[in-house]
Amino acid sequence: MIKSVNPATESVVAEFEPLGDAEIDDRVLRAHTALPPWGGLPLERRTAVLTRAAEALSTGEHHARLLTEEMGKTIRAAREEIAKCALALRYYAAHAPSFLADTVVSPEGRIAYRPLGVVLAVMPWNFPYWQVIRFAAPALAAGNVALLKHASNVPRCALELERLFRDAGAPNGVFETLLIEVPAVARIIADDRIAAVTLTGSEAAGRAVARTAGEHLKKCVLELGGSDPFIVLRDADVLAAARIAAASRTINNGQSCIAAKRFIVERPVADEFVSAFTAAVRALRVGDPMDETTDVGPLATPQIRDEVASQVERTIAAGAVVATGGSARSGRGYYFEPTVLVDVPPDSPAAVEEVFGPVAPVFVADDASHALALANASRFGLGANVWTTSDILADRFARDLEAGTVFINGMVASDPRFPFGGIKKSGYGRELGVEGMREFVNIKTIRHGAPKAASPAQAE
Repeated sequence: MIKSVNPATESVVAEFEPLGDAEIDDRVLRAHTALPPWGGLPLERRTAVLTRAAEALSTGEHHARLLTEEMGKTIRAAREEIAKCALALRYYAAHAPSFLADTVVSPEGRIAYRPLGVVLAVMPWNFPYWQVIRFAAPALAAGNVALLKHASNVPRCALELERLFRDAGAPNGVFETLLIEVPAVARIIADDRIAAVTLTGSEAAGRAVARTAGEHLKKCVLELGGSDPFIVLRDADVLAAARIAAASRTINNGQSCIAAKRFIVERPVADEFVSAFTAAVRALRVGDPMDETTDVGPLATPQIRDEVASQVERTIAAGAVVATGGSARSGRGYYFEPTVLVDVPPDSPAAVEEVFGPVAPVFVADDASHALALANASRFGLGANVWTTSDILADRFARDLEAGTVFINGMVASDPRFPFGGIKKSGYGRELGVEGMREFVNIKTIRHGAPKAASPAQAE
C-alpha cells in the first residue's frame, strides 16, 4: 500500500493500491502511442501547454498546501517552490524555439534536435513539484512524453502533477503518473518502448537505475547526493556568511541535495563564525509547517529522522561537540532540532556521509589551501560555496573546487537558465538550461551531398 502521511501530525491522509503489471503495461502503451502525435505537433502547441500549466500553478494555493501536508516543508517554502516551477515552465516555453532550432554548421550540413521518446522519471520527495517540473518542462517541450515514478511518500503530489498537465491541454498519455513500488522500476526501464530514464535520488538508487539502464543501453541522467562545502575564508564578511549559512543548511528543513552540509572556516575567523552561526541556527523557529512564522518543519519520514539521529550520535561518539541542538524532538511529528557540531573528526559520519537533515558540522582550516583540500575531500561533487572578498581567491576556488556548481558569496540554488548537476558520486548529466533540454533529444546530423574527404580515414 502506498500511503500519504502528514509528517507534522503523523496522520495517514490517503492510501493507494500500487498499479499491477497489466495496469503498468497499459500506461506504457498509452505513452508510447502518444509519442508520435505529440512530437509531431508544432512547437508552439507544445509550449502552450507549459504556459497554461504555469498559469495554473501561479493561481493555485492548493498546490503549496499539498506540498506542506505531504512532505512537511514550510508553507512559505512551498509557495516558493511552486513559483519556481511556474518560472521554469515559462522559461522553457519562451526559449524552446531557440534551444531546438537547427544549428547550421556549413552550407551542406546542420544539426537537428528531435524527440528521444518515452522518458521514465524516477523522482524524490524533497521537492515534489520542482524536481518533476525541471525535467518535464524541457522534455515535453522537446516532444518527448513522460512517465513519472514519484517517491512513495508523495503520491498525491504525483497525481496532482498528472492532473496539472492534463488540465493544461496535454493529450492523453503525454504525462502519466505511475503509482508503483520500487521493484517495478527495473522492468519498466527494460521495456523497449522506454527510450531513457532520469533519476534524482540516493547513490544506491542511482547505481540500481544506472545498472539497469546500462544493461539495456538506455540514456540515463542521474542527480544524486551532495555534501556541499560552505567555505569561509579569513577575509570574508563573516556575519553575512553566518546568516546565509544558517539559511542554507536548513532550507527545506535540511533536506536538500544542494544545501550546505560541511562548513569549512579559516582559523583566524573560526571563533567569530561559529558564534554567529550557532546564534543564527538557535534562533530558528521549529514548529508547525503551516504556520507562516515557522522556519524549520519536520523531516519527511520517521526513517529519515532516525537516520539523522544515528549519524549525529555516531559523530558525537567519535569526538564531535554539540554547539546547539543535537537530538530529535519528542512528541508528535518527525522533528529534529537544528544542530551545529564543532570539533568534528574528518572520518566521522557527519564528515563523510550526506546528512539529510538540519545538521551542520564545522571544520577549521589552517589556510585557503587547506580549506580547498578539505572541501574536495569528499566523494560528492554537486555544489560548493565560498565566501571571500578577494577576486584572486574567488577565481581560484571557482576553478579548483570539484563541483558542478560554485557560488561566490551567495547561497547555492538551481536556476532554469543554468545547467545543474554534479560530478563524482553526485551523478552525471545535466538538467536545466539548454544543456538540460538537449539531454533527452536525438542530436541528429543532417548532411546534403557527398562530404569532401581527403582520405578514407577522414571519411569514416
